[in-house]
Amino acid sequence: MPPTLRLDRGTLVMTDAPASVRDHFTWDDRSQSWRAPGHAYRGVVETLRAAGVPFKDSAAAFEPLVLGFAREVTPYAHQTHALNAWKRAGRRGVVVLPTGAGKTLVAQLALRDTPRSALICVPTLDLLHQWYAGLLAAFPDTPVGLLGGGSHDEAPLLVSTYDSAAIHAESLAGRYALQIFDEAHHLPSDFTRVIAEMGLAPYRLGLTATPKRSDGRERDLDRLVGPVVYEVAPGDLAGDTLAAYREVVIRVRLSPNEQQKYAELIALRNDFLRLNGIRLGSLDGWKQFILASGTPHGRRAMLAHREAKSMAYGTEGKLRVLEEILANHPRDRTLIFTDDNATVYRVSREFLIPAITHQTPIKERHALLEKFRSGEYRILVTSRVLNEGVDVPEASVAVVLSGTATEREHIQRLGRILRRAEGKVAVLYEVITEGTSEERVSQQRRGQWQPGQGQGRPASFEDLNAPD
Repeated sequence: MPPTLRLDRGTLVMTDAPASVRDHFTWDDRSQSWRAPGHAYRGVVETLRAAGVPFKDSAAAFEPLVLGFAREVTPYAHQTHALNAWKRAGRRGVVVLPTGAGKTLVAQLALRDTPRSALICVPTLDLLHQWYAGLLAAFPDTPVGLLGGGSHDEAPLLVSTYDSAAIHAESLAGRYALQIFDEAHHLPSDFTRVIAEMGLAPYRLGLTATPKRSDGRERDLDRLVGPVVYEVAPGDLAGDTLAAYREVVIRVRLSPNEQQKYAELIALRNDFLRLNGIRLGSLDGWKQFILASGTPHGRRAMLAHREAKSMAYGTEGKLRVLEEILANHPRDRTLIFTDDNATVYRVSREFLIPAITHQTPIKERHALLEKFRSGEYRILVTSRVLNEGVDVPEASVAVVLSGTATEREHIQRLGRILRRAEGKVAVLYEVITEGTSEERVSQQRRGQWQPGQGQGRPASFEDLNAPD
């Protein structure tokens, strides 16, 4: 009898693994068998076939599909290049395209050219519904299911939230030959990475505007999905596929009293950090700060950190700048982004602008977005919840009022206003407070910052953008 390859709770198992594939496996004394993570499936099968070793595959339950592609659309050149690069890479890899550049169509073309059962993972319920509607339109003769948001379907094309797919990773592992990860930078987290690790899928496609993560785990995408096979920046598509755009940085200053108070708060916090050997330039440093804040001195340092951050993000000068920006764009559909909910509600209250935060109920959020799209509401203010997963092609102006986003957030927010329209020129305003961490983070993202700028302190002590 030929050796059998089977699947056991997201793990590949062979009782009598041929010597040619044992490098893929680890011997398990408990079960007296050879075991490997599910994602090793492709390497195991290719090695067995190359060695001419007959075997029985009881692990995979992939379905071949007949996909009638119903969309009559001519892809842009960059979409064709991305698809071809992915196919040349063995149908494994990450495609990096700006928001608005048609990542969804690239995925639909990949599905069309890889007619096998597929699992599509998305980070939000908004994207879950967008993908579902898009797949129903593109492949009307193929059952499309949902996993998440109250649905638990079984279908050859299944759209799932990352959280739901991670919860059901064991049962999904052997059913899908193609895994597509939208906003793929979410995948390497501790909770969601099991989708790729347990899954047998020999074909994998990651889609993102930028793979970078604050913890550096974007490197794991190479193993979980594949290397970056195609990448294009927003500026490369501006005026052609995307709307032409410009970015404007506006600097405001703290008042003398605010500047003195800010410096006192930063000094209080930094003295504590130095005494305890804590550097905020990394996630580990921030975790150490949180643990240390349980002491009286640590709590004072943390409160100083938060107050300084609030001063940098919510200075009165920024509201005056916002008022001028809105006056200069009296008819443009405008999105205002802030780093925290407190600033969202302050802007909403003082300017009478509808607000969306993570606390906004789903139905209310949907209604606000629909009124924005229809033009009944011309301006919305939000924190980070509209960074991804929301299609608002009518927007042409974005104002980043606080936080000076990371590179990924910056690209996502820029993408909200880059949907092309006749005669459209999009504008992204970044309003930053001089002499604070906002200025440094903005300069770092543009490659302009040098140590010694800003407050004259080491970078690790000036990071106010650490998570709350």
